[in-house]
Amino acid sequence: MDLAALVAIWPAMPHPPLPEWAPHAAMWLGFPSDPELWLEDLGPAQAEVTALARALHADGKGEEIVLVAADEAAAAEARRLAPFATVLTEAFGDIWLRDTGPIVLGSGASRSAQGFGFNGWGGKYDLPGDDSIGERLAASARLPFAKADWILEGGAVDGDGSGTFLTTEQCLLNPNRNPGLDRDAIEQRLARDLGASRVVWLGEGLANDHTDGHVDNLARFVGKGRVALPEPAEDDPNAAVFADAAERIAAAGLELVRLPSPGRVEVDGEVIPASYMNFLVGNAAVVVPLYGAANDDAAVEAVQALFPDRAVSGLRADHVLTGGGSFHCISQQIPA
Repeated sequence: MDLAALVAIWPAMPHPPLPEWAPHAAMWLGFPSDPELWLEDLGPAQAEVTALARALHADGKGEEIVLVAADEAAAAEARRLAPFATVLTEAFGDIWLRDTGPIVLGSGASRSAQGFGFNGWGGKYDLPGDDSIGERLAASARLPFAKADWILEGGAVDGDGSGTFLTTEQCLLNPNRNPGLDRDAIEQRLARDLGASRVVWLGEGLANDHTDGHVDNLARFVGKGRVALPEPAEDDPNAAVFADAAERIAAAGLELVRLPSPGRVEVDGEVIPASYMNFLVGNAAVVVPLYGAANDDAAVEAVQALFPDRAVSGLRADHVLTGGGSFHCISQQIPA
């Protein structure tokens, strides 16, 4: 049964989440907290997250910023660095709230929080608190919470608010997540739990991405039916991935917009999954992660053209990236 037919017979199916560019009441941001995880990068990563929070807050023109710290010591540092933000103390393993936090559905009085099972990105990083932080964040925001009976990280899907979702085969069909579920079963669960009426499957994600190809590092909706995707740079380790994704997006009848790629970015001789696609859209601002690459300025200009009603800036994310993700990965929005 296709998803359109499923929608017709499934009256309890939720409305899909609003797109990221819809108005927010608040934005949760994970605040680096554990010295044993971050080592010498802890202070610099906290400074990068604070700069992100300040840009989104935009001197009060943006949404409420809620910095989520794992313990009181980190919470005290968050209050010191970001007096403009609300600071929430909730135990968690790591800061990637896009994946461990709930996806908030609806708006106004009809808002609810949808949680999912979490298994440390396929069993790679099993840290205390990550499997329950979603429910606790929902409670802190006084949102009704439901938990689905399967594994899904928020960064594995991206929607435009109409019911169309992007995802990758590498992640959602990976046997380390839901080994008993095939493509049809995954689509049915996306319909049941997130209101998906159409799923556009891309193939692989970025090279060396420990998330097994999260789509929020590869391709992002920037408007209804409009998808941004990197144009490969010279000697780009992801050139073949981008080419395959472009073919699939075009075949799905979606409008394709090309953004720059940072190209080959290495740390200690290893290619890292650096991407400008991990930008974060706020009410007043959009923030693009930068890597000191030749295309940094061009990426900011390209994203500014996509969001002319917001102030787009680029901020370095080097130290946050040592933890395995970037700005979009540490965030989860609460619709207004």
